[in-house]
Amino acid sequence: MRPFLSLLPFLALVALAASFGAFFQPGPWYEALRKPPLNPPNWVFGPVWTLLYVAIAVAAWRVWQAQPGPSAALGLWATQLALNAAWSYLFFGLERPGLALFDIAALLALLVFTTVSFRAVDPAAGWLFVPYVAWVSFAAYLNAGLWWLNR
Repeated sequence: MRPFLSLLPFLALVALAASFGAFFQPGPWYEALRKPPLNPPNWVFGPVWTLLYVAIAVAAWRVWQAQPGPSAALGLWATQLALNAAWSYLFFGLERPGLALFDIAALLALLVFTTVSFRAVDPAAGWLFVPYVAWVSFAAYLNAGLWWLNR
């Protein structure tokens, strides 16, 4: 049971980022935007992000278990988490899809580096990031489409 207690700080950091992002909800501005093809209904995002956030925390925890203490891999993880949280502020808070597109492009690149870095330390941690990379790739498509259709 004791090793699982060390998962709690990772879950807490991810929950903090998720809570910050959730503060900026889609509202009338977002509802009025023209949406790109394949734009899912709003209810899809909550369950998907919940599963992804758990995987994000578990992946970092596995890396920390394999290499306790600060590491480049965990530095990448913390940075991508900050970019993840910033996206909601830029997109929904500031209502700036173009600026959010720069953030999500940087996030996606950082996710690839984080995935590779995690995989080198713990292959399972790298695999836990694959759905996250896929979802953020889809989110980048949606962000680009929303920006393009509503310029």
